[in-house]
Amino acid sequence: MSATTSPKAAYGWRDVLRALRQRKVLAMLMLGFSSGLPLYLVGNTMGYWMRDGGSELSAIGFLSWVGLAYTLKFVWAPIIDKTNVPLLGRLGHRRGWILASQLVVAAGLIGMAVIQPEGGLVVFGVMALIAAFASATQDIVVDAWRIEISDNGEELGLLSAGSQLGYRTALLVTDALILILAAHIGWSLSYWVMALLMGIGMLAVFLAREPVGKRAAADPTTGHPTTEHAATTLWTARGFFDAVVGPFVSFFRTHGKWALLMLLAISLYRLPDFVMGPMANPFYKDLGVTKELVGEVRATVGLIASLIGIAAGGLSAVRFGLIPTLLAGAIVGPGSNAAFAWLAYQDPTMTNFAIAMVIDNVSSGFAGTALVAYMSSLTSVGYTATQYALLSSFYALLGKVLKGFSGVVVEQLEVGRTLLEAYALFFLGTALAGIPALLLCLLLVMRKPPAPAAAAPA
Repeated sequence: MSATTSPKAAYGWRDVLRALRQRKVLAMLMLGFSSGLPLYLVGNTMGYWMRDGGSELSAIGFLSWVGLAYTLKFVWAPIIDKTNVPLLGRLGHRRGWILASQLVVAAGLIGMAVIQPEGGLVVFGVMALIAAFASATQDIVVDAWRIEISDNGEELGLLSAGSQLGYRTALLVTDALILILAAHIGWSLSYWVMALLMGIGMLAVFLAREPVGKRAAADPTTGHPTTEHAATTLWTARGFFDAVVGPFVSFFRTHGKWALLMLLAISLYRLPDFVMGPMANPFYKDLGVTKELVGEVRATVGLIASLIGIAAGGLSAVRFGLIPTLLAGAIVGPGSNAAFAWLAYQDPTMTNFAIAMVIDNVSSGFAGTALVAYMSSLTSVGYTATQYALLSSFYALLGKVLKGFSGVVVEQLEVGRTLLEAYALFFLGTALAGIPALLLCLLLVMRKPPAPAAAAPA
């Protein structure tokens, strides 16, 4: 049985806020915040900091490879899934790992604040890598906790909405508010503040309950989960099979010949967004937009546009289904890239920048919600952490490998052109990179396999 079923109702931020009296919903909101907080601090915002200090675009692009930690998390997800963290394991399997990863994230951010890009890009990059690795580990466990703690499909929808609300709030803080903060107190102190904000997620660990009764081991002959997890450990032949091979066997048995098509579509779905990512903030700097203006627009119209995109994605999934929504996201997603290409030829006024931000956030919010909902529907009980880590790794792997070369591409395009013309060509090219994902989604629509589990009629 799939770990998720289609919810009967869509859940938005108002539903989440009304349900905050429920302990697990409040904990999910806070954990979503701590999951989203490090992402831009070791990615796009870090690139803004580096460009502000005079770093070359090629160096910014290459250092974005620390984000590969998020993509490769499926490698160590089986260990996280099957072992308790030392010392903190007494909090419970999931809660212990969440707290341990949060402490390391905070330590990595403090290291970045102390060293700074001027202190040496290599050591600065190592600190960013530590924070990214710990953040990816936190994502593994929080995603598993969200799926395992839910009692039914509708509650999973509510918790997923809570997670997205917390996550998007953190992105607002690290993608917008931090720019205003950095303009007044500097980048280093701003990163100290971000490290302290990881305490919100740490409080959530003590608020959350440990999920029980939903984890299972695999039958080594069939690959299907059993109910004997308690007797199986990672350090036995059966336990190793369950942790490493079982999730793959279960996924391909469940989805058959469609499994490879699903994985390929997922891997290409956000390619335009990932490849463009490292150059977005340096583009603002080179365009002549101030940090204050970027922060103000992102925190106002950008936030509203993002919420509209998320809500539209959720409503579309309920009204039209996951696959049609995935197709719609493949169409609107590259709109972000096209908007940046347009902006490169405009005057850097607040109005023009706001228009680009609205298109960017609506497109990204819709496409991101569509993909998260689709990937969540593909996981199986017993393998939630490893399978979701596998899927989220596939969706990011190619894009995060290629984005390291983004700075080099812009610098090469600049030859014989102005820098802004080079940016425009780069953004347009990344938008066209969304065509393969669109074609694969069309195949899923036209020849979609039967769903593993159907929702009960309303």
